[in-house]
Amino acid sequence: MAAMVVFLITLSVLFMIFLVFKLVFDTISCYLLNPRRIRKTMEKQGVRGPKPRGVTGNMLEMFKLTSQSTSKEMGTIHHDLVGRLLPHYVKWSKSYGKRFIYWHGVEPRMCLTDTELIKELMTKHHLVTGKSWLQQQGSKHFTGRGLLMANDRDWYHQRHIASPAFMGDKLKSYCGHMVESTKQMLQSLQNAVNSGQTEFEIGAYMSRLTADIIARTEFDSSYEKGKQIFYLLTSLQHLCAQASRHLCFPGSRFFPTKYNREMKSLKMEVDRLLMEIIQSRKDCVEIGRSSSYGNDLLGILLNEMEKKRGDQFKLNLQLIMDECKTFFFAGHETTALLLTWTVMLLATNPSWQDKVRAELKEVCNGGVPSVDQLSKLTVVSLF
Repeated sequence: MAAMVVFLITLSVLFMIFLVFKLVFDTISCYLLNPRRIRKTMEKQGVRGPKPRGVTGNMLEMFKLTSQSTSKEMGTIHHDLVGRLLPHYVKWSKSYGKRFIYWHGVEPRMCLTDTELIKELMTKHHLVTGKSWLQQQGSKHFTGRGLLMANDRDWYHQRHIASPAFMGDKLKSYCGHMVESTKQMLQSLQNAVNSGQTEFEIGAYMSRLTADIIARTEFDSSYEKGKQIFYLLTSLQHLCAQASRHLCFPGSRFFPTKYNREMKSLKMEVDRLLMEIIQSRKDCVEIGRSSSYGNDLLGILLNEMEKKRGDQFKLNLQLIMDECKTFFFAGHETTALLLTWTVMLLATNPSWQDKVRAELKEVCNGGVPSVDQLSKLTVVSLF
């Protein structure tokens, strides 16, 4: 019996020593051996870049250059913003050419400005490229495994499933929601003007507008919960943006830090609201109140989950929630930025304001544009 105890203790000690050595080896490989191997391999192919500085890579230089370029206000409004927002790309492309490699911590990133290489990458190799582990971990609590962070065949299947929600006829059916949300936004602006306000943060108005539209079209009858989800996702976005400026060490996401606790709390609240919406749809189908889960994005995803139960690609409830979060985030922010830029251009070019107003008056007779009239707005389409 004593011999067996000694044997088990010895085995446990050896196992612990093995784990320690494995952890040390994996850490050395991650932070030293793999970056060195990748750098040597790329150099043999003629791809070079700025020299990484330890485990931070080129992050410190990137942040320094960006801080310097954005420390002063723009003297004039112009369209050439790359040098201001991404000064490191401009600097390194001048030094290393149209393709170079730089390091975000211990993660290599390739920059291509050669159009032929970009075309080849996007057409021939799109299924073997994608988001890195570091990028996926950074958005784990934000958009999860949604389309934005999917790779390889998962990306292909998820894109195929979601695409019907964005077909021409489907988008046309959303016009009523868009018009109603825009009217409410314009009325809130008018109320602010009537109260004596003279300066406005247009970006905030446009962000609320696009979030309002997506809440209506993505969640339909659960519009109010959709708005709550938007505000929670905005908070998650800000936290993820902070995390992107710091190194991600193995296992750091398990530490009970204030950042990790806040991230998990926000994610749980978003998932809770989404699950309430999903369960409401499922209950309506189960009791016979509805024959389908609906024809909005959420409904399409739920219907697809029922149809694809036997397929190799599994669409589960967590993935559906991740897709909803992805389209909410990607849809509202990009469109809001475009609208804000358009308003800024019109504000700085009064002559174009007159042209747009004249065209709207001619085509729409002073009313709200319809779907059929959009193709006739040639001046507006230039923006």
